[in-house]
Amino acid sequence: MSKKQTATYPRGSGASPRGNLPQILRVKNKAHTRQMTGNQEKYNHYRIAVPADFEEVFSHFYFAENKSGETITKTLLPSYQTILIFSFGTTVWLRTRQNTPIRLDKCLLLGPIKQAFEYSLPENSEILVANFKDDAFYRFFGRTSVAENLPLHPDELLDENCFTALWTELNPMSDATKRVNYILEFCKPYLRQRNTITEQLTNFNAQALNPVKSVASENNQTERNIQITHKKYFGYSAKELNRYQRFLKAIELIQGVASKNLKVDWFEIVSQCGYYDQSQLIHDFKHYTNLSPTNYLKFQQDICNAKL
Repeated sequence: MSKKQTATYPRGSGASPRGNLPQILRVKNKAHTRQMTGNQEKYNHYRIAVPADFEEVFSHFYFAENKSGETITKTLLPSYQTILIFSFGTTVWLRTRQNTPIRLDKCLLLGPIKQAFEYSLPENSEILVANFKDDAFYRFFGRTSVAENLPLHPDELLDENCFTALWTELNPMSDATKRVNYILEFCKPYLRQRNTITEQLTNFNAQALNPVKSVASENNQTERNIQITHKKYFGYSAKELNRYQRFLKAIELIQGVASKNLKVDWFEIVSQCGYYDQSQLIHDFKHYTNLSPTNYLKFQQDICNAKL
């Protein structure tokens, strides 16, 4: 017997790229949706903040452990971040959009996460997830997008077994915060200096201006050069990011309406988020979540009424 959930990792104000995906916890059991009871207390998951010195490297860490006696399957919504997942205890499995199962053995890199995917935590399994922020993955590994389509072991990027050795040190630790602190110390020697252009792109806050055009003008470079730099260091283009941020805004508006038990005005959502029409909104929802906006809303209404 298993329970299936759809969720995001809890994300705070430090989440990246420059937007906060609302916290969502959906529990689906065959023909109906309901809240978890009883065994919920045996499934623990929480966000771990990082020290100020690492705030430009990681948005946060995420820990989950399953002591419920049942396999729990969850869906991670897109974050446009690259993640490093450590697995402890019983083997954890990922399932791609193409329904391909992937065994999570000790540690795995994946991202940037541009579409939702499922993962299953059997009884007595644990995961600890490092969420790289902005260009931090490039600063650590010297490349991006290597794990976007197929998850891989981080040792394959460094041509050494340092992450296998790191997992061996983390495995006997019982406290997630101690594991995080150990990982942060491990990271220090590997981090490269930040690129000046990517720092300007990351800190660009003038919403009325085009960041690529502005940074190009400021540095006497062509827009094409800045676009290439953006893709190289972040793992996605500025155009992709703009589309994702528009989707995030729609999510936030829909969840806000659902929290008040009001009827969603889809034309208002389309207008406020800058969609051409409702079909474009539907296309984005199916692209990122594999759900229509109405199905997504249905889950939100169930959550708002549940006594979690």
